[in-house]
This record gives sequence, structure tokens and C-alpha cells, in this order.
Amino acid sequence: MQALATTQRPALRADETLRGILLMLGAMAVFSAMDATSKFLTADYNPLMVAWGRYLMQSVLLLPLILWAGAKRALRSIAPAQQTWRGVCLYASSICFIGGLSQLPLAEASALGFVSPMFTTALSIPFLGEKVGIRRWLAIAVGFAGVLIVIRPGTAAFNAAALLPILSASFWAVALIITRRMSHRGDPPLTTLVYASYVGVMIGLPTLPWAFTMPNAEGWLIITAMGAMSIAGHYLLVHAFQRGTASILAPFSYSQMVWAVILGYVVFGALPDLWTWIGAAVIILSGVYVWHRERVRRGLAGA
Repeated sequence: MQALATTQRPALRADETLRGILLMLGAMAVFSAMDATSKFLTADYNPLMVAWGRYLMQSVLLLPLILWAGAKRALRSIAPAQQTWRGVCLYASSICFIGGLSQLPLAEASALGFVSPMFTTALSIPFLGEKVGIRRWLAIAVGFAGVLIVIRPGTAAFNAAALLPILSASFWAVALIITRRMSHRGDPPLTTLVYASYVGVMIGLPTLPWAFTMPNAEGWLIITAMGAMSIAGHYLLVHAFQRGTASILAPFSYSQMVWAVILGYVVFGALPDLWTWIGAAVIILSGVYVWHRERVRRGLAGA
């Protein structure tokens, strides 16, 4: 019996890891669809309005779940300050990314967003007390060289809006680090979603006098769908991090580029140019190498 238990436990851990990977892939597909919807809306509405509308409908759609789980249970957090800061970072990331989407092709904005693992590695020093070796710093430098290939500063192809997805990636990286720290605290996914949603609604309110336009029926329907996709994506993401470590899950976030290219072509009739493909490849390979070195470092530390 003891031998049987010993052989089963690694299988169970592997099964949980596989579930985490599948959840991560699902989250990236949903986020890509949400990004395409956001870009579609920016043709008629201010990006600030699009971001706030998404969080508003996300909050409304969460109400039945809050009532079903019980308001006290849904709102009670072991780490309310971290939940609040995570919500602030996610909302800031959303505003910056949607602002970039309004002026950039979907695939280009997504490619630039892939610098978030580099930011995560760099920010792990002050936030998590980790040490980053020379190899990972070199990989980060190469990743940012890939960013320069995509945005091509100093040329006619340069668009200042390309800086917004990069800024978005920095906020997203901080949110991911906070998510990693909270994943072992015990807050249920619903509590994490509730905090993110209502924090976003509250901090977005001051922007409405300059950004709000009353949507028509079709607009409300699309905004509602975007809110539903946001809930689904974040729910999958939180569950993924509860089943797999960030070092294992991180490379699968790059599947979002595949969906961005497909949706960019199907919905907007746009394909990335050669330089975007090259720059995206450099960014992704650098990110994968950072992930590889992270796994090597943790393996040596555990040896």
C-alpha cells in the first residue's frame, strides 16, 4: 500500500499541472477574444469608457455569484490590501492596453504585451526578494531589443501608442506577482474576481466626465459580452495558478499571440508585417529562456 501511494502522488501532481496548463491556455484564448472585442469598441467609444464599461458589466454579472456564495464570504479576504492593489494594477493595465489597441493592430499590441515576463523577473527582486543572474538579465535585454524591432523608433513606422502596451505589461507583471503571493493565502477565486471588478469600477469613475458616451443596445450587448469574457478569463487564470507554478505556466501565455493573429485577420483583416513577426519571435524566445533559467535556478535551489 505504501508503494502504491508513493507512485500515485507524483501522478496526481502531474495531473494537477496539466490542468493548470489547460486552464492557462483557455484563459489566453478568452483574453484574446476580449482584446479583439475591446478594439472593436474603440472605433465608437473612448478607451477609458471601454475599460470602465467592461469592469461595470463584470461587476453586474458577478452579483448572482456573490448572492449565491454569500456577500460576507465573497467579500472577506485574508489579504484585502493585496487584493486592492492587484485590482488597481489590473485596471491600469487594461486602460493602457485598450488605449494601445485603439491605434495599433491587435497582433502588434499583443506582441508588445509579451514583455511582461521580463518585467516580472526584474520586479521579483524588490517584490519577492529573488536574485536574478546575468543570464536572465541578458535575456531581458534581448527581449527589449525585440520590442525595439517591433516599434522601430525613429522610423516612419513608429507609433507612440506602442508604448502603451509596454506600460500595460509592467502593470500586468505587478498584478501577476501579487497573484503569486496570494495563491497560497487561501482567498477563493470569487473573492479575487470581486475585488478586481469593484476596485476597477471605483477608480474608473473619475474618468467618466471626459470619457462617457451612452452606448446603444448593440454597444451594451458587446460590453456585457466583454465583461463575461473578463470574468471567465480571470477565473481560469486564478485556477491555473492554484494548480501550477508560475515558472511552468508562463510559457503557455504566449499562445495568446496565435489567437491575436487569427482574430486580427478574421475580425480586422490585418496581418503582422515581417518586423512584427521578427520582434515577436525575439520577445517570445527571450521570455522562454527567462522561464528556463527560472526553472534551472529553482531546481538547483531545491537540490
